[in-house]
Amino acid sequence: MDFLQLIISGLANGCVYGLIALGFVLIYKATEAVNFAQGDFMMLGAFVCIGFTNHEYMGLDFWLAVPLSILVMGAFGYLFNWGILRHMFGQSQTSIVILTIAMGFIIRFFAGATWSHEPTSLETPYAGQDVRAGGLVLGVDEVLIVAVTAILTLVFYLFFSRTKVGLAMQAASQNQLAAYYMGIPVKRVHSLVWGLSGMVAAVAGILFASKGAIDPSTGLLGIKAFAAAAIGGFGSLPGALLGGLIIGLVEPLASRYGPPGISQIAPYAILLLILIFRPGGIFSQTLSKKV
Repeated sequence: MDFLQLIISGLANGCVYGLIALGFVLIYKATEAVNFAQGDFMMLGAFVCIGFTNHEYMGLDFWLAVPLSILVMGAFGYLFNWGILRHMFGQSQTSIVILTIAMGFIIRFFAGATWSHEPTSLETPYAGQDVRAGGLVLGVDEVLIVAVTAILTLVFYLFFSRTKVGLAMQAASQNQLAAYYMGIPVKRVHSLVWGLSGMVAAVAGILFASKGAIDPSTGLLGIKAFAAAAIGGFGSLPGALLGGLIIGLVEPLASRYGPPGISQIAPYAILLLILIFRPGGIFSQTLSKKV
C-alpha cells in the first residue's frame, strides 16, 4: 500500500508538471518559441486565486474565484504578447527566450511584493477530504488534479487537430509570412495562444496550491516542466503529459528507494538519456518546412 500511495502522489505531481508542460507545448506549436516564464505564470495564477479566495485578502467563494483567476491569467498572457512580444515579431527565438527568462524574474518579484515570500496555501472547500478505495486513501485534491489534467489534454488535442483556429496556429508556427499571405491573422493567433497558455498555467497553479503551500520560488517548477516537455517531445500534447507523469513518478520512487539526493537529479538524468537516444522526445514529431 505504501508503494501505491507513492505512485498516486507521484501521478498527481506529474500531472501538475504535465499541465505546465502543456503551456510550453501550446506556445511552441503556435510560435516555435519557448516560454521560460511558464512556471512563473503557474505561480502567479495560484497567487491570483489565493488573492481572490483566502479570507485575509478578498475572501470570495472558491468556485467563483477559480474562473476569475483563469480569466485574469488568460488576459495577462494575451496582453503580454500584445504589449511586448508583438513588437519582437520576426526577431530571433533567442531574443524571446531571454525576454521570457527576464519576465520570470519580474513575476517572482511582483508576487513576493504583492502577496508574500512565505509559503501560502489556497483555501479550498475540499481541503483535507479523502476518497477511500480499498486500502488506499486518495486526497480529493489529487483526484481532481488527475481528472482535470486528462480532460485538458483531450480538449487541446482536439482543438489543435479538429478546429480551424488550432490548424491556423500550427500553420503560423510553420511559416509566419506564408500564413500571413494566406489570410491568417498571425499576430492575433499568437496573442490567443499566449492567452490560452496563461489559462492553462492558472489551472495548474490552482491545483498545485490546493495540494500544498506555494511561494514565489514555486515558479522554478517550470524547469522540471520544460524537461517534461522535452522528454515527451516538443509539439506533442500527449507527450507533455507523459513527460510530466514520468518525472512525477521517478521523483518519489527515487527518493524512497534511491540514495539521498538522487530524486533531485533523476528527472534531468532521464532527460539526458532521451536527448542522447531520441533527441526529438518520446513522441517525436518531425515536420518539414517548405521554403
